[in-house]
Amino acid sequence: MITFIEAFKKELADEVKETKRMLEKVPVDKYDWQPHPKSMKLGVLACHLAEIPDMIEKALLSDKWDFAEEEAWKPTVFKTNDELLAFFEKSVAKASAALEQSKDDILQDKWKLCAGNVTYLEMEKWEAVRHAFGQNAHHRAQLGVFLRLLDIPIPGPYGPSADEM
Repeated sequence: MITFIEAFKKELADEVKETKRMLEKVPVDKYDWQPHPKSMKLGVLACHLAEIPDMIEKALLSDKWDFAEEEAWKPTVFKTNDELLAFFEKSVAKASAALEQSKDDILQDKWKLCAGNVTYLEMEKWEAVRHAFGQNAHHRAQLGVFLRLLDIPIPGPYGPSADEM
């Protein structure tokens, strides 16, 4: 029988392939573009998508992720797509290492995402890992819309996109 950790490893490997295909399409010269004033800039969105695997590491190896204990988040500025992809690979490596170190028996432990006394999420660790996968799909789809608006062909993650048919 497969463990939950083994299932998460497989899901991470599958999602990494598709996220990488999308990040490869991000045009460096459009990093400051945004489709709406309330939207993230393209470069900020790409950076955020590339760092989402960090949440898997944080969920598995600690009891909380407290933003108040870290410097204020600033998106990394990349000069090239190779830098963006290397940043993503580092995040994936940390998530993979955390999965290698973890066992199913910790997955029902409580975990919290907060900023000091402000709690954003409180859930079991397995839910936090699933939440990270959900965030990945959400922001990858958001990136797909941004790229589509820039008339950049996009890959389909779970079958061919309209550009690939």
